[in-house]
Amino acid sequence: MKYFITGGAGFIGSHLVDKLSDIGAVTVYDNLSSGKKEFIQHHLGKNGFHLIQANLLDLDSLKQAIKGSDVVVHLAANPDARRGIENTRLDLELETIATFNVLEAMRVNGIKRILFASSGTIYGETPIVPLSEDHGPALPISLYGAGKLASEGLISAFCGTFDFQTWIFRFANIVGDRATHGVILDFIEKLKCNPTELEILGDGTQSKPYLHVGDCVEGIVFGFQHSNKKINVFNLGCPSQTSVSTIAEMLVEEAGLKEVLLRYTGGTRGWPGDVPQVKFNVGKMSKLGWKASRTSDEAVRKAIREILKERFIYNGKPVPPSGSA
Repeated sequence: MKYFITGGAGFIGSHLVDKLSDIGAVTVYDNLSSGKKEFIQHHLGKNGFHLIQANLLDLDSLKQAIKGSDVVVHLAANPDARRGIENTRLDLELETIATFNVLEAMRVNGIKRILFASSGTIYGETPIVPLSEDHGPALPISLYGAGKLASEGLISAFCGTFDFQTWIFRFANIVGDRATHGVILDFIEKLKCNPTELEILGDGTQSKPYLHVGDCVEGIVFGFQHSNKKINVFNLGCPSQTSVSTIAEMLVEEAGLKEVLLRYTGGTRGWPGDVPQVKFNVGKMSKLGWKASRTSDEAVRKAIREILKERFIYNGKPVPPSGSA
């Protein structure tokens, strides 16, 4: 099996490369704007592994690079939903247009199967009930969510028009080592500047399901291997949630810091487009035979420990980035 992974040098992508390299040949297509070559350095030079540094908006390059692939895994995206507030074209280009280019490159080369990393943000602001895959209408409140939903629509259309087959995974909040963005990193950066005070956006009650990246890649592969409809859509997460305040308290504890003042900016959401309360119904993956190995709180604590040890501070002392002298 030959896998073509967009964004394969990124946070989730590099972990998926580790997994898929054991069962097939892997080509990573990544412009390294947020992904890092060192995340996949250990694969360079291996038989069956290729890294192509190029942009998904370059359709001609993509058409050539994707030739001969059996399955496309489309992970490349805007890595931080908040960036779309300042640059309103960002999600149009990095989500919708990039996804169209991937699909068109597949069509031209006769490739029919695509796994897509979508997001729970497509559901928008909903009643605080566990959301199932058939919840609708899907009314995202962020440009990031709109870009993901538009991408799902394009993929569905290519399945209907050109006989593609797809596996769409709507991610919870993914955390773990090699993270390049997210609330844990934001908090660590703030504490590095001032270890006595931590600013928390909103009122701290924002609560969402968090999934460790190890469980995420296991779920992707399991879902792909154990479902075979034309269009397979799964919520990928866990049934529990973790609040922003809990994440802050865990981080302070794990970093060995004392008497840190938690200062809240107020309001029910962290930024425009943020959905403050999210619950996932993960029964569909469960019926397939898979569930996360950790609760949301357990995933967050494991991720905090990994990131502190990997990059920043541990027990109150600075730690150099992994691989530095």
